[in-house]
Amino acid sequence: MADHPLRAARWVLGSTLTVDSARGMGIPVRARIVEVEAYGSPPDGPWPDPAAHTFPGLTPRNEVMFGPAGHMYVYLSYGIHLCANVTAGPDGVGSGVLLRAARVEQGEEVVRTRRPAGQSSPVLASGPGRLGQAMGITLADNGIDLLDPSSPIRLELAGRRGPVRSGPRVGISRATELPWRLWLDGDPAVSRQRAAIVRD
Repeated sequence: MADHPLRAARWVLGSTLTVDSARGMGIPVRARIVEVEAYGSPPDGPWPDPAAHTFPGLTPRNEVMFGPAGHMYVYLSYGIHLCANVTAGPDGVGSGVLLRAARVEQGEEVVRTRRPAGQSSPVLASGPGRLGQAMGITLADNGIDLLDPSSPIRLELAGRRGPVRSGPRVGISRATELPWRLWLDGDPAVSRQRAAIVRD
């Protein structure tokens, strides 16, 4: 899976994230990843990206992003939201894929105990903070090997993805022109940030 972050993002998009039943009243939670964003490397890496958490170089906070690929990098956004990423680059090269939105396919009853009441199914995990909360992800999950079948959180790569759209990343102030946000066209769980479509 170690690859250019944008190609890795295409691998992650459409894949299934599963969280074991131990965190959900005996019911596993499974969700299809419908929107992602790719993030690159520090200035001395192959994909310099000033918007990436890797850009300052290796730190205790971001060391998981420097490899190996296929591990979970979890960070706290604005001191509130837990956001989940998949490491993407070769070992020692920082990059990753932010999980922006997912469509819950199993365990919705568990997800609804974590999210505000009255929300429609498509928005339960639509947005990176909502996704982290819906899946019950915590800071303790930082570094988990998502490709290990025995892991409590697993990513099953998709064989087919359907039409994919792309556009600029959102919620950042640097490198905003890169079309490194990808989503499954027409999926109702994609976040509302659909403007400025660049290409199919």
